[in-house]
This record gives sequence, structure tokens and C-alpha cells, in this order.
Amino acid sequence: MKNFIKISALFIAILVGFTSCEDDEKLEFIAAPQGEFELTNTFLSEYVLPAESTTDNNIGAVFAFNPADFDIQTNISYELQSSINGDFSDATVVNTLSSDNNQIDVSIGTLKTLAEEYGIIAPDSGVLNFRVRAFPGDSSSSTEVFTPIQQILVTLLEEQAGGSGSGIEPVSWGIVGSGYNNWGAYEDQTFYSTSESNVFVTYATLLDGEIKFRENDDWASDFGDDGADGTLDAGGANIVVTAGTYKITMNLNDNTYTIEPFSWGVVGSGYNDWGASPDAKFYYDYVTDTFKVGVRLVDGEIKFRQNNEWTTDFGDSGADGTLDAGGDNIVVTAGHYTITLDFNASTYTIEAADLYGIVGSGYNDWGATQDFTLTPLSNDIWVGDIVNLVNGEIKFRVNDAWDTDFGDTGADGTLDAGGDNIAVTAGSYRVKLDIANGTYAIN
Repeated sequence: MKNFIKISALFIAILVGFTSCEDDEKLEFIAAPQGEFELTNTFLSEYVLPAESTTDNNIGAVFAFNPADFDIQTNISYELQSSINGDFSDATVVNTLSSDNNQIDVSIGTLKTLAEEYGIIAPDSGVLNFRVRAFPGDSSSSTEVFTPIQQILVTLLEEQAGGSGSGIEPVSWGIVGSGYNNWGAYEDQTFYSTSESNVFVTYATLLDGEIKFRENDDWASDFGDDGADGTLDAGGANIVVTAGTYKITMNLNDNTYTIEPFSWGVVGSGYNDWGASPDAKFYYDYVTDTFKVGVRLVDGEIKFRQNNEWTTDFGDSGADGTLDAGGDNIVVTAGHYTITLDFNASTYTIEAADLYGIVGSGYNDWGATQDFTLTPLSNDIWVGDIVNLVNGEIKFRVNDAWDTDFGDTGADGTLDAGGDNIAVTAGSYRVKLDIANGTYAIN
């Protein structure tokens, strides 16, 4: 006798070998996946992997996904797979789910190892192929579902002798004061080497207040200016400054210094209606000796100008990526971009990018206006100043959207994907994200 028992629309129990009262009843349950199983986070346009091993244990990429549904009460396992061929006939397991938030993290070191297995050699770029597998029971289960294949572009950096591709290095001197960091409440603004020995330069946004120059973030050696005459005096008087962005130079050959207004910005119908609001500020990247800005543009035209005025400006008369003094407007289309100015080569680049920004009741009423866009520098450092916040909460998200966002669940300065809102109080702040180390600072 054969009996067929239908258990819901998804389970079939087959009673086999039932020829006598002594025969065992054997039931086979077949689970069918329900709904879509897919990755839910936004991926960066490029993942830059430093050669140094100091960041190998830090999170390099995140793969978040919705829970797989097999319509049965059973444990479901997940594993991240990689495929050099791209068709996953050679699938290997990269990592398995180690938490209950439907997210698999991959370290920078693992990404570097995979890149080498794919044949990507520094300083080249290449594509890695990933998908997530979900299955009930153990890994031998034939019941399984997969997310669509996700490719990510990785770039392997060469190790730099001396730590910088430009030859420019941070030096031991920095800026401290009420005009910068509330007299050492957080790290001093770093000076950088120049082509001239003992001459150092930095680019800093200052507040109304006073500053001094000190060595190694310590008061054992510091300079002020007793006569307010541009002369560096050991242990001298505080230097009064007004809010603005400046180029500051220290010359220890003749013990002099200069503080001059200095900023570069994006202006135009493609950004701020030709100056109706402040220009998008560029930040100095010492590793490449360039100026960079992360910015959201609209359809229109732009130029680059100095100090938010038209005394010095650059366009591009040949539409060939060359900086031309007073040149033609540059046509742009709406989107998020990283713009780089290289004054050594007289060139610029405008590249589509995934940009982190600040959103929240503490900034823009959770997106009622544009997020405060941060700028990516080398080594996965993102910066933004001065950011005016109000009492409330904030998070960091990518491209003004909620596909990818970070909060801080432990209020410990660690970036947590989808984490708790970050409480902030009203004031002017400098914001820094260290994506390689998964940390942030609001000072």
C-alpha cells in the first residue's frame, strides 16, 4: 500500500516500504526557497588595498543580504563564495556567517589574498567575483539558493618606500590652539615636508581664536610670535587668527612663518549657482600632492577658483582634462563625483564615486536637504570640515541613500553597518572616517 501525504504546498512526505506493520515509516521533506535572495548593500566603485600589512585585519568589504526563506523551521546557513572563472564552477568558500545580522565581512588581508589568486599584481586593478549561498542543514545540502553574482573592483597599492607616493612626508610639527583643536583636545594639524629642507607647509581651516606651533603634539618645544611680526619665537605669544582656510608655512632656516588665505573650490551652475552658496572645498592629499573634493553635482557647468573669488580660476578650453587659467566652463552631469586637481601636472579628473555623507536630525533633518558630503583622501581616509551640527543624531550613508549606512552601536568610535544613531551636540566640528580601520572621529 502507498500513501501520499501532502504537507502544505511546499513539503512532500513520501511513505515508502510500508508492506507490514513492522516496516518503518520514512518521510522525506523537500524544502523550496521562497521569494528573492539578494545582496542589500551598496558597493564602492573601487576598493583600494594598501600594501602594508598593518590594516590586513580590518574590514575591507561588507556583503549584506536579506534572510533566505525556505518556509521551514530549521537553521539556515550562509557562506560567501568566490570564483576566478566567474561562473562559479570553481567556487571556493571565502567566509561564513559569524553573526546574526545577515552580513558577512571580508578583511582587507583576505581581499588581497584573493586578488593575488586571481592574478592581480600591484599596482594593478582587477575584478573579484562573489555570491552568497544559503542552505538549510549542513553544507552538503542540495537545497540552496544564491544571490546574483557581485563583482567588485580592487586596486592593489605598491608599498611606498618612505610611505608616500609624492615624496612629501608628515613632519613632527603641528598647529595647536583655540583656533584649531581647543588646545589639544584632539590631534594637532600636521605640517608636511617640502622640497626645501626645514621648510614645512600645511593647509588648515581655522576658527576665530589663537594658535601656536608645537612639536610631537607636546609642549616640550613650541613656537609663538611675541611681536606679531611673522617671526617664530620659542615659547612665544599666542598667534591670533580669524576663521577661514589657510596655507601656513614654517621656515626653520630663518625662524619665520606665513599664514595666507588659501582654498580651492568648485563653483558653477553645476554646483552652487555660480556662488550663491560657498564653493565645494578641496582638501589637500599629501600622499599624491593633489587637492581633492567629494561633491554632488547637478547638470550644468563648473570651474575651479581660489578663495571663493574670481581673481584666480581654472576651466578647460580643450575639454581634455587640462587646467587652463580662465579657461572654458566644464560641462558636468548630475551625480556624485571625486574631483582631483593636480597643479604639478596642470590636470584635473572628475570621476563618478560612491561618497560618504552625514545625515540626521543633527544636520539635515534626516535628508530634508543634501547630506554633508565627505571627501576621500588616500589610505581610505575621509574628511570634512567645518561641519555645523545641531543637537540631535547623525549617521553616515553613501550617495544620499540608505542602501549603505553606518552608525555606532557601542558609542565607542567604531563604524557599525546599520548601527545605532550617533548623538551630537550643537557646534562646529571636523569629521574624519578611517574606513580601513572602521573608525570615525567628530571633533
